[in-house]
Parts: sequence; structure tokens; C-alpha cells
Amino acid sequence: MGRLNAVDHSNEDRLKIALLLVGFGGLATGLILHVAARPDLAQTVWFAGVVPILAALLVEILRSLWRGEVGLDIVAALSMSSALAFGETLAAAVVAVMYSGGTFLESFAEGRARREMRDLLSRVPRMATRYRDNGLVDVPLDDIEPGDRLLIRQGDVVAADGTVASASAFLDTSALTGESLPVRVDAGGEAMSGSTNAGEAFDLIASRPAKDSTYAGIVRLVEEAQRSKAPMSRLADRWSLGFLAVTVGLAFAAWWFTGDPIRAVAVLVVATPCPLILAVPVALVAGLSRAAHFGVLIKGAGALETMANIRTLILDKTGTLTDGQPRIVSMDSHLGMDEDELLRLAAALEQASKHPMAQAIVAAARTRGLSLPVPSEVTEVPGEGVAGRVEGRVVLVGGHGFVSDRVERTAVEHPALAAGAVLVAVGIDGQLAGHLIMADPLRDGARDMLSSLRGQGVKRILLATGDRREVAERVTQGLGLDGIRAGLTPDQKVLLVLTEHKRGPVMMVGDGVNDAPALAAADVGVAMGARGAAASAEAADVVLLVDRIDRLGAGMEIAHGARRIALESVVAGIGLSVLGMVAAALGYLSPVQGALLQEAIDVAVILNALRALRISPAAAPPSAPAPVAMETGLPGKVPK
Repeated sequence: MGRLNAVDHSNEDRLKIALLLVGFGGLATGLILHVAARPDLAQTVWFAGVVPILAALLVEILRSLWRGEVGLDIVAALSMSSALAFGETLAAAVVAVMYSGGTFLESFAEGRARREMRDLLSRVPRMATRYRDNGLVDVPLDDIEPGDRLLIRQGDVVAADGTVASASAFLDTSALTGESLPVRVDAGGEAMSGSTNAGEAFDLIASRPAKDSTYAGIVRLVEEAQRSKAPMSRLADRWSLGFLAVTVGLAFAAWWFTGDPIRAVAVLVVATPCPLILAVPVALVAGLSRAAHFGVLIKGAGALETMANIRTLILDKTGTLTDGQPRIVSMDSHLGMDEDELLRLAAALEQASKHPMAQAIVAAARTRGLSLPVPSEVTEVPGEGVAGRVEGRVVLVGGHGFVSDRVERTAVEHPALAAGAVLVAVGIDGQLAGHLIMADPLRDGARDMLSSLRGQGVKRILLATGDRREVAERVTQGLGLDGIRAGLTPDQKVLLVLTEHKRGPVMMVGDGVNDAPALAAADVGVAMGARGAAASAEAADVVLLVDRIDRLGAGMEIAHGARRIALESVVAGIGLSVLGMVAAALGYLSPVQGALLQEAIDVAVILNALRALRISPAAAPPSAPAPVAMETGLPGKVPK
């Protein structure tokens, strides 16, 4: 589909260039003949230059009428045909050149606005290098299966989602997130397909087939976004009939009251074509492109417009407002043991467990650069804890009850826990050595993002979660939410969205499969696409390509800016056109002067609409965080 769209755009561009050359050639040749005192021949050349453009315009009008659409191109056809009918061939030639030039400029502007999205499509890798039979073979992407070990050479685009199997990797994610600096991903960290290897070659263990990868999903969403049409553009189509009636009425009145048909021709010429059909699509498509640059993929121009009118924001908690992964927030050592040593021994043992808490502890130790020996004699009690030997020492890691029942009695009490926090006890050589306090913390930038959304017209911000109320209240303390709805099932989230819709347009933000129905029910559904479920990304209207909630603020600012620029262009363009039409009706503008004035207005509104490509949202973070595998939340420690 993407290739067919590209071919269609290419053919349309060639036709527009050909018509522009025909019209310009006819105008220029006619002017030369006119200067050479051959006015009759000049009239013929101008007439001949207008006919192909008028014919192409009539074909497009008939196609629009067949689809049930009444476009403002009818005004252009009326102006050219009436100018030819009343002998104003020079005015007709000017209108033809300016009309064909305006459509070409519109096509050029839209092409520029789509450039970043085409870059995403062009970066799709076709082959991958896979280890097989003690060698390397190049295989098609469709042959990649989970568990395959791939070699990612320097400069290669990562073909599938996976985990880094080498010591580290440096990835350029600018094509996906807009970040200018490469990020380091340590062994075991997640690498997102579509990023580019900016460092030495590394090995990657594929976690899913290439067709199901993050990048493949992004490409599908991009193609869908390119085929969209904004409600505001459809509104322009509905307004076209009224504008056409006003134009024809004013032209007829000028002819009726003055008896001069040339004034009617001048009125029609000034009204061609209306900036409404030029500025709106250019500004909105430019807004889509600009949002993608900041890692916010908006599936269609309709969603972009609706984002600018959101009044209620509903947020999921786990994985959306919070990271959705446990992290160590503090450590408490009871035997005078260094915190790094306590973490090293615990993480070494936890290497043998697949529990999410265990994986988080291992990731924290690796981020600190700790060397983890291989444990032995490991036994695990599911849901309770793990026991084993590390460098000859007996180590226990698990719940406080699991560890305290297996060590000497101690007077040490476990630390008080905040709501939502989890306590992990560590026993070493028969003694309670310390505790690791783990929690799912609030995402970086969430607080500032919510404040910025308040300034963008969002009146109500609610939390919708399936978690317990006390946990939700603790995590969101100080955020100034307008309400917390806890213990919700997926259908209850949908009911909340429908209820809030009575107050105005609703945006729902989530990441899990259970959020997909609510995302689909909302006026604008936003999915955390970097780690979220595929179902939520499919149901959503907006996908955050980078795992940062604060990018939502940037997307909202761009939506507001693009819509404002579109409206400014429309109001200014139509206002100037109406003034020009009145001047033409009163006899102050000839058809040729009116044509030049209107086309200058059209060029101005298109250039103004392109300002949406330069929107710089204040909510955009200056740099991206380290990948998830590097985030530990440990105070005073900087990832190496």
C-alpha cells in the first residue's frame, strides 16, 4: 500500500508539473507575441494554454461530484471559462498559471510535511545477519524467530526487537524518538527495532518476529496516518457550497447593477482558489510530521484536531503514570555491610530466578557495574524466595517472612513501607543482612507534564486504575488530580470514559490490553507504544514511540499550534479574498490584477501553514532517559 501511494503521488506530481509548464509556456509565449504586435496570435496562444488546465480541472470537479463532494475548484473553473467567454484571455492565462502553480506548491508543501514519515518507511531493513551453524548468514526478515542470535554491525538498523547479548550497545534512536544523542544499553537491556547501531558491532537475541516488532508496527501506523483525512478538511468541503454561492451571487450582482460582465469575471478570478482548501491540509499534515519528530505518532489529522480540544484527561496508573516495572528505591543494611556488596550477593543469587523482582535486582546491580558470580545449589520456593550459595556463602533472598524463618532470630525490625512498596529481605550466612525496598515510582516528567496540560485547556485530570485506592493515592500524592477511580475493570474504564464525555472531548492514556477498550471509546486514545501491548496501540489514535509520558505534553502543544496556524491561514486568506472580491465588484481591480492578487494570497497562506513544521513545544524534554534496563532509581548512583 505504501508503494502504491508513492506511485500515485509521483504520477500526480508529474501531471501538475506538466500542466504548470503548459500554462506558463502559453502565458510567456503570448506575452512575447503581444509585445511583437501580434495580439490576435497572442490571444490564440493564451487560449490554447488555458484549455488543458481547464480540462484537467473539469475532470477533477466531475470526480469530486461523483464522490458527493462540492469543491471550491468550481470557482476556478468558472473564472477561467468566463474569462475565455468574454475575451479576457490574458486574465484566463494568468489564472491558469497561478492555479496550476498553486496546486503544485500545495503538493510540494505536503510532500515536505510528509518527509519525516517517508524517512521512517525508507529505513525498513530487508535482511538481517543471523548466527547459524558456527557461521553468519543473511536471512530475510520474515525468517527471524524469537531466540535467534543476530549480529548488528555498526551502522545497521536493528531489524527486530530483542535484548543485547554483548557487553553493551550504543543505539541512535533519533528516527524513532527525535533524540539527538545515542543511548547506551547494557547486556540484557532491550533494543528497539528501527534504531541504528552507533557503536561497535553487538549481538542481539530476538524477542519476537520482525513482522511483530516495534518498528514494523510503527510503519503500519504511519501508513494509516498518511491515508487519513481531517474532519476540518471535510468541514472545508461543506463550507465550499456556501462560499461558492456567495461568490456567484456577488459576481452576478456586480454584472446586474453595472451592466459590465468584466466585473463579474474579476470577482470570480479573485475568489480562485479559496485558501480554505490549501491551508488546512498543509498545516495539519505538517503538524503530524512535527509530532512524529518528537516521538508522538498521531494516526490521523482528525486525531490531531481533536487533541487541541481535549477537556478531560484520564490516565491509567501502572505502566503509564508509573514505569510499570519495580525498581529499588532504597536499601537498608543491618550488618554494617556495604550496600554494593549486599546488592551484589543478592543479585548474584537472583540470576537464577525469572521473577520480575529478581530481574529488577539483577538489572540494578549491573547498572552499578557490579560483577555477578554464578550461584550454585539454588532452590526456589515459588512466590516466596530463593536460597543458594554465592562464592561459598549461604544467601537467601525473598519476602521478610521467608528469610526470617531461615536465619537466627534478630531484634531488627523491617523498615516501614509506603503504600505500593515491596520489601525484599536478604539473608547471608544465617543472619538477616538487610532489606531492599522496591516500588513502581512515578514517571519522570509526569508532574510537569500534567501542569502544562492544565495550561492547554484540560479542565479535568483523572486516574483510572485496577489497583487498590490506597496505592493509587500514595503514588499520585501532590499531583493535584481531580479524581481517582480505583479497582476498575476494563468495562468500568469504558463507562468512565463515556460518562466524562458529557463534559467535553476525552483523552484516555494507557498501555495494557485491559486499556484497549477505553482507548477505543475515548475521543482520543493514547498508547504507550514503546513497551505497551499491541492491542492498546491498535485501539489508540496516538502512540508515544518513546517510553516517556511527558511526550504527551509536546504532542498536545503541536496539535494546538497546528490547528491555530490552520485557522489563522483560513481567516486571513478568506478575509483578504472577500476584500478583493468587493474591490473587483466596485471596478477597482481588473481580471488580471484580481488573478495576481488572489494567487499571491494563496501562496502566502500555504507558506504560513508550513510554519507548523517549526513548532517547538516547550514541553519537549531536552534529552531522553537511559533505556529501561539501565533505570534503577538508586539514590546517588549514576549509570556507567
